[in-house]
Order: sequence, then structure tokens, then C-alpha cells
Amino acid sequence: MTHIRRRSALRMMAAVLATGALVGGLTACAGGGDTAAPVTDIPAEGVDDGSTLTLWTRAPLERQAKLLVEAYNDSHENQVELTVVPNDDYVAKVGAAAGSDGLPDLFAADIVYVPNWTEQGLFQDITEQIDGLDYKDSINQGHLTAGTYDGAEYVLPFVLDLSMLMWNKDLFTEAGLDPEVAPSTLGEFADAAKAVQALGKDGVSGTSTGLNCGGCLLFTWFPTIWASGEDVLGAEGTESLLASDTAQEVYATWKDLYDSGAIAPGSAEETGATWVAEFQEGNVGIMPYPATLLSSLDFDAGVAGIPGVDDGVSTFVGGDGIGLSKDSKQAAQAWNFLSWLMSEDAQVEVLAKDGNAVSRSDLADNEYSAADPRLVTINEVASQGDTPVSANFQQAFNAPGSPWLTLVRNAVMGDGSSIEADNDEITAILNQ
Repeated sequence: MTHIRRRSALRMMAAVLATGALVGGLTACAGGGDTAAPVTDIPAEGVDDGSTLTLWTRAPLERQAKLLVEAYNDSHENQVELTVVPNDDYVAKVGAAAGSDGLPDLFAADIVYVPNWTEQGLFQDITEQIDGLDYKDSINQGHLTAGTYDGAEYVLPFVLDLSMLMWNKDLFTEAGLDPEVAPSTLGEFADAAKAVQALGKDGVSGTSTGLNCGGCLLFTWFPTIWASGEDVLGAEGTESLLASDTAQEVYATWKDLYDSGAIAPGSAEETGATWVAEFQEGNVGIMPYPATLLSSLDFDAGVAGIPGVDDGVSTFVGGDGIGLSKDSKQAAQAWNFLSWLMSEDAQVEVLAKDGNAVSRSDLADNEYSAADPRLVTINEVASQGDTPVSANFQQAFNAPGSPWLTLVRNAVMGDGSSIEADNDEITAILNQ
């Protein structure tokens, strides 16, 4: 059973806030939420007249962004100049640029920031253009909803990122496991990790995670709770449900893996910068892993949804949306890029070809997914995922030293006696 509330939650919450100071800055910079007039009177596919467009994206999506920009530049008169910004610097850079009317023509944004930046007027209204796409109903609705404010549409999907269970088939074979069969429960996942650890190979670990990275943990652990038929937050996004029996089963499983030495040694202090490196290098048996990085693996990896405690699968639906900034004077040319981005040429011949999930359900079955069943799995699991939304999500979960991070470290690396109290601290932040 899979619990899906992502779309309704996004509709219910008009904004997802970043850190208080930065959001306050964005509010002032963007004119207190004034939205731009709708973009009108441009051709359905925009204008391709040799203009130069600027585009910003954050570093985690650098590979996909570069592939898309290169393909667009090779096939159009317009040329896009791409700037890749370190993830930790992106919110501040956007805020500063918004305040000085210096945003690029186009910029991508982590889906959890899109509602707030839309409300603050950082994107131009492209409702007419989006509604004019004859395949609009097949576009990922979570991203469209995140970019809708007061009935107007501002954002299209840029790149979807999903958390998926992945395993090294060679290590599975060595450990006597069937490399073609995915673990179907949390317990089976843990057993597989221990089997790989038992190989005793120098430098090889059963699994890996980022125990000092709140974002890594929620991206990879929340899906187990959703797959088990439960929520991580209350309906209003102001109550943490992370002391439930199911959540505690997740912590207990990872504590057992930690205590048994089946988690990569660097996981204990991993803050997120290198949390997938050991798996990429072929030194980890199995772990929840970003779907966007599948194409970076040079070994045969199995792919499945992240399993629940007893059954079901789910995923954290993340990634970035993209829109036309309030400061662009080249709306027609920028829309030419956006409309191309949603085309079959971009979705299939660039993203799917590189092993990424597509943003249009009508293109989920394509020649590349047909050749690689793993891509079909990723596209299918996308519809079974969730994205939690809360006004103070950043402070409660992603910030260094967040109460969520404290809860996990106490539960996995400590004695677990403070789970209820730590969960109450998360709720307190969500209610600030």
C-alpha cells in the first residue's frame, strides 16, 4: 500500500520556506510577493532568432543541465549560457540577484523552494503558454502544482530526481544473493547489506548513508514510511509523525546495520558532499540512491523502489522546476527553450537516453526505457512517491543540527531513548 498526498499537500501549502533570513530577504527583494503580468502574444513555440539566454542551475543537476543546454544550442539559433552554482550557495545567490534585478533569463529551483519563490514573484506568469501545450495533462503534476500560485502557472519540470533502491549486482552474486531480485521489505534490504558485508572484502561495505546529512536521510528513509502506508507529517505540515512504530522500525534497522559494522565507515560523519561516492566506486552492496546518478555508474546495478517495512514501495519525488525569471526581457526566446525542454527531443533523446526519468507520462515508454527495464521501473515508481511540505521544513529537517538530524543520530548512534522528545522538537520547529 502506498500513501500519496504530495499533490494535495502542495496545493494546500502556498509556500515552502527556506531559512528565515534568506526568505525574509527574498520577500523584500521580490517586492513583497507582487507577481509579474502574464506573458502574452508570443508564438506557441517561442522565438528562435539567435538571442543569447542565461540559465542558472544548482550543482547536483549539472550533468543533466549541461546535456540539455548542449543539445538545445546544437539545434537552435538561440544560445543558452549555463551557470552552475554550488548547492549550498544557490538560495543566497538567487536572493541577492532578485534584490538587484539581476536574475538570469531562466533559473531552476529545488522543488521545495518553488512555491515560495513563485509567491514572491521571482518567476513570470506563463499560464497561457503552459495551457497551450497539447500534452499538458501528461506533465508531472507535482512540479506543475508546486509552481502554481493563485491559479497562475509559473514553472515547468526541469529534471526529476527520485530516490531508488540500487544494488551492485557483482557484489550480490559474490555474496550468494540473486542479483536480479530486489529486496521487497526493509528486513530483506538489511539482510542483503549484511550478506555483502560478510564477504570481508577490503574497502567494501554492505550499505552506506549520510548520518550527518538531514537531506540525505529524509530523501532515502521517508519512502520506507510512505511505502508502509503512513505519513511523516500531519495533514497541515505542523506535526511530526516520526516517532511512530513504523518510523522506529526504520531507525532500529539502521541502528542494527550500524552496530554490526555493515554501514560504510565514513557514513557516521557524512554531511552530504560525498554520500554516494563509495557506491559509485563499486564499494557498497546496496543503498537508497538518487535516480539521476544511475547513468554515472560503470557497473551493473539493480534498481527498484524503496521498500516498506512489510510491503509496498515508494520514492521521494524531488528534482528541480524551471521558469522564466521576473528580470528577463526575452520572454519569447526563453519560452522557446522551455517548450523545447518539454518536447520529445529533449525528454527522450536527451534525458531518457542518459538514463533519467522523463517529466511526461506519455513518454515514459520509449526506445531507451524499452532497452533498459530499470528506466521503466524508475518511471513507474515516480507515480508512487511523495514530497513532504511544511512552512518550516528547512529548519526542521535540512538545516545543519536540525532536530530531525538529532533524532536520527540519537536513534542510530545512541540508545534511542530520546526519539519521542526529539520528535516533539521537530513539531515545535514546524509550529514556529
